[in-house]
Amino acid sequence: ALRWGEPLYNLLYVIGIIFFCYFYTSIIFNPNEVADNMRKYGGFIPGIRPGKRTAEYVNSILTRITLVGALYLALIAIIPEFLYTGFHVQNLPLVGPRLDATLPQWFTQGLRVNFYFGGTSLLIVVGVAMDTIQMVESQLIMRHYDGFLKKSRIRGRRG
Repeated sequence: ALRWGEPLYNLLYVIGIIFFCYFYTSIIFNPNEVADNMRKYGGFIPGIRPGKRTAEYVNSILTRITLVGALYLALIAIIPEFLYTGFHVQNLPLVGPRLDATLPQWFTQGLRVNFYFGGTSLLIVVGVAMDTIQMVESQLIMRHYDGFLKKSRIRGRRG
């Protein structure tokens, strides 16, 4: 059954998170463009030839990093659900009733801990908070340099 807390629902939820992580990364980050920019500005990766090989290397590293990040996001999103509802393993074919009888009740029924933020909301709130902190830091740095530039005067040879 496709209901909240059921194994199929949780599996589709995790698969959706992983899919959208890869989708977002493929839209935002272009390894070919990164390789071209590195070549144009004289950058290189030691042991990797510039051009197509660099793009392939960047793509392989990006794929690995995205997988780790996607699994981490899926874990963060599924933990609040697990703590509230548990994992309803009794509906799993073949092993469900046996697992339901052997696993502790808190695992199958949940702790019924109320969360005001679900997994997705938590990810959004943390992302917005991090962006806000970054903007505040850049504004503070800009004001620091702005004050530094306003105080100085460029003088000519005659003073």
